[in-house]
Amino acid sequence: MIQIRPAGDRAAIVEVPDNAAAVRLAELLRSECGGLVDVVPGHCTVLASWLDVVPDLRAFAERSLGGTAQPAGRVLDIAVRYDGPDLEEVARLTGLSQEEVVTRHLAAETSVAFLGFQPGFAYLLGIDPRLEVPRLETPRTRVPGGTVAIAGPYSGVYPRDSPGGWRLLGSTEATLFDAGREPPALLAPGDRVRFTAA
Repeated sequence: MIQIRPAGDRAAIVEVPDNAAAVRLAELLRSECGGLVDVVPGHCTVLASWLDVVPDLRAFAERSLGGTAQPAGRVLDIAVRYDGPDLEEVARLTGLSQEEVVTRHLAAETSVAFLGFQPGFAYLLGIDPRLEVPRLETPRTRVPGGTVAIAGPYSGVYPRDSPGGWRLLGSTEATLFDAGREPPALLAPGDRVRFTAA
């Protein structure tokens, strides 16, 4: 159920059963474990690195298995214009109308599973299972910043222009990453996101 693998001589990756446990473990380590250099949650993993004293990662991981289904975080609304180039294709892949795709995307309260891919890019879990579609076979060379997209069990917003292989549903004016803001990333693991129609 819990696996711990070394990642060099002063770091380890802890595998836990689900994302809620990974988010709880990261919160426990940050708040209670001194001497850590960094704590990076993934979908079902946490990478922890330290300076000198090796933390008892198993004890923290075991504590992370209890508690609520999803750690409490902030609730943020992100307004979306559903004008994405893949909306019609997502409707075809799911057997839904474009309006139903939008309705189901709006109805979900997603949670931030982890950040990755680029600064401020939050992988959001909790979309309607009917909206789970595969990534593009050939990624685009440029997806504009502010694009709202889905792929597999995730929804997300591209913080800045970049290549990308997710299905593009729409766009938002929300700033997901600003190096001059503290913290720079708008979203953090455990936060919940509700999409609203712009």
